[in-house]
Amino acid sequence: MMKTTSGIPYRSKLHEVLDDLILTATGKIKADLVIRNGKLVNVYTGEILEEFDVAVKGDRIALIGDAAHTIGPQTKIINASGKFIVPGLLDGHIHIESTMLTLTEFAKAVLPRGTTGVFIDPHEIANVLGVKGVKLMAEEAKALPLKVFICIPSCVPATSPEFETAGAEITAEDIEKMLKWSEVIGLAEVMNYPGVIEGDERILSKIRATLRAGKVIEGHAPKLLGAKLCAYAASGISSCHETTSRNEGLEKLRTGLTLMIREGSAWKDLAEVIKVITKDKLDSRRVVLVTDDKHPEDLIKEGHVDHLIRRAIEEGVDPVTAIQMATINVAEHYNLDMHIGGIAPPRYADILIVDDLEKFKVSKVIADGKLIAENGKLTIKISKYKYPSYSTKTIKVKRKALPDDFKIKVNERGKVKVRVIEVQEESALTKQRIEELNVQNGEVKVDIEKDIVKISVIERHKATGNISVGFVKGFNLKHGAAASTVAHDSHNIIVVGASEKDMAVAVNKLIEAGGGMIAVLGGEVLAMVELPIAGLMSNEEAEVLAEKIEKLNDAWRKLGCKMKSPYMTMSILALPVIPELRITDKGLVDVNEFKIVDVLVNQ
Repeated sequence: MMKTTSGIPYRSKLHEVLDDLILTATGKIKADLVIRNGKLVNVYTGEILEEFDVAVKGDRIALIGDAAHTIGPQTKIINASGKFIVPGLLDGHIHIESTMLTLTEFAKAVLPRGTTGVFIDPHEIANVLGVKGVKLMAEEAKALPLKVFICIPSCVPATSPEFETAGAEITAEDIEKMLKWSEVIGLAEVMNYPGVIEGDERILSKIRATLRAGKVIEGHAPKLLGAKLCAYAASGISSCHETTSRNEGLEKLRTGLTLMIREGSAWKDLAEVIKVITKDKLDSRRVVLVTDDKHPEDLIKEGHVDHLIRRAIEEGVDPVTAIQMATINVAEHYNLDMHIGGIAPPRYADILIVDDLEKFKVSKVIADGKLIAENGKLTIKISKYKYPSYSTKTIKVKRKALPDDFKIKVNERGKVKVRVIEVQEESALTKQRIEELNVQNGEVKVDIEKDIVKISVIERHKATGNISVGFVKGFNLKHGAAASTVAHDSHNIIVVGASEKDMAVAVNKLIEAGGGMIAVLGGEVLAMVELPIAGLMSNEEAEVLAEKIEKLNDAWRKLGCKMKSPYMTMSILALPVIPELRITDKGLVDVNEFKIVDVLVNQ
């Protein structure tokens, strides 16, 4: 167990160790670790320095250059001859819960890949457990060699109670208190950009509190340009990770924002947005690479921030520039560049040994001056974190689901016009369609030929009994049903299906399991991923979880769906802040008009 103090992992305070660092640099006391004769990637100058050493005392760097005079009998030596010495990688924006891994299991997966620090927005667990959920993440981070910096979720809940039933709320008063936590680095993505521009005091009070605390405010402003973008930036918001086009990236950089280029599992923006560097030749020092969301199977197959660097290089970015965008640029954005993001005194000794910059394969990982991973495997043991019972008992429903709950009954005969949510793969946007469906025995029926099936949301936080039912197009479901307790942002239970009986089975199995994702056909479970922690995360290792998710994807294909990650597409259909049509436990939400609408269209 790592020693802790003041509620965070114990790492030296510079004022406590500066004497030792000075004495080590001059050779009066000896280094604990020296990396010898490597090619140092200096992210401060953009150079590669040949045959350089790095001397480490405790958990910080004391010297770069010739370190022969710092070596003593007890000094550990790592020979980096012919290899590159690179700073530990930083993910500037990620939701750990979207990996479906606990913070501990996530750390075990990414540390061997070279990630030594992450800036997390625990927005999902906060929507279920509130402040307690954020604190839970902070507590779990204490014993990890991964540096975890927390941005406080700014929009919990995402909308007002008239549109959905949320699991929790984080108020401006809560944020005032949380800003004093040592783990907290700033305020997470401010999604309510209309509220900022229109002067909504509920969100501006949170921004003011963060500014008073001298901490960073993160942005979320898709397609916002011109005067509205300036108004948004004028509030003190410093970044945006929702940029999807080259021109949008240009304008955000010119407006002074840090441009976070996202390449995760669901949303892949790098190929287009990186053109601000490769084509427009803009200065890259205010550009940061982030994942936002990353699935466990992709962490295993592709990697984490190391994958972002490889993708940037593939798109024509110079390797050193790509590394800067995942190290020093991140540290500077969060005002932490005296401590992380580069290899120089007195920074923490988070150092990678990389054989080839173009391929960017990490062979050794040093965190806080200790060798923790080699050749893709951890060399240290990280214990599992024991979650408290309140975090695993979050499914609270009035009763179990019945097939009748998913039937839409009408007095009309023949056909009726209905509103249908149309989804598109790898897009957060939906379309509102008006379709005609048959009525049989007083029920509006699905139409498999038209690719129209049922969708429903069941409230699971306060046992209100709320159940809404609508129609969805785009999954190509032929039979069966699939359900999930991951349903952004309030994370009620969401289910899609061609069969009301299978929809009920799927929902009830998730209730019994305490959360997860499931596919059902003919009353039988084809595949299930148990997510008992807040209904969002598993305590299993990444490899085990990835295997279960692969089986779930196979099960979706048996239901007829060919999407790569259909569960991800389904999970965002309950988020009533992204156009055009969504569904919550309160009903269908027309996001363009921001009002609840009926499934049936008035004749």
